[in-house]
Amino acid sequence: MQRILAITNQKGGVGKTTTSVNLAASLAATRRRVLLIDCDPQGNATMGCGVDKLTAQRTTTDVLLGEADAAATLVNIDYANFRLMPANQDLVAAEVELTGKPGCEARLREALRPVRDQFDVVLIDCPPSLNMLTVNALVAAEGVLIPMQCEYYALEGLSALIGTIDQIKAGPNPQLEIHGILRTMFDPRNNLANEVSAQLIEHFKGKVFRTIIPRNVRLAEAPSFGKPALYFDRESRGALAYLALAGEMIRRAEGGDYELPATSDAVGT
Repeated sequence: MQRILAITNQKGGVGKTTTSVNLAASLAATRRRVLLIDCDPQGNATMGCGVDKLTAQRTTTDVLLGEADAAATLVNIDYANFRLMPANQDLVAAEVELTGKPGCEARLREALRPVRDQFDVVLIDCPPSLNMLTVNALVAAEGVLIPMQCEYYALEGLSALIGTIDQIKAGPNPQLEIHGILRTMFDPRNNLANEVSAQLIEHFKGKVFRTIIPRNVRLAEAPSFGKPALYFDRESRGALAYLALAGEMIRRAEGGDYELPATSDAVGT
């Protein structure tokens, strides 16, 4: 399952960072070697892993500007057994400095080449906009994982994102494809959510993950404790849903049946 996945959606508040952090922890719990790259100036994925973005010595900014090798920036998330490339507000300045420079859209791809084989999967948490940071993630990635809420405006944003993916695929990254669409913050009691979900399945068929991420208070609370839900409340519906997503991704990539680890095994208790 050696893939680089950009987790992105041009619409904010759809669960990109929640998905990035919790999927990284869940894949790591299946004994995959995981790297999570924070490519958002807000640094929420960094903080959600328990790393202080303000005191990070080396960050994604240094990598994009060529001031540090990717390997030198990686932080061990020991309790969850994956690695993180942290980010903070400095990424805003990096984006400005990169824009217009030759090959600026491929900086992240080139920086990842020396470390790529060290990981089974690399997840890139993107900002909620189409800027040079998102373009770098899409050029570096092999696939795009799209978290989205099942609501009207989300469909409109999805159409715009697919247009962007097609442009990247026609240009600097011909191998880019939609890896999957993930329905997040889903409430089955909402008729509109069910209607939009049905439309997604009809139009995108096998690209829509069977796993659905529910609205879950514990998922929302976990970042304030600097932990993925699996290490905050391992029995919560949110934690179990992301474990199920990890299992579904592994089955897609490797074929056959895959039995998820018990949550006690996943967190080493």
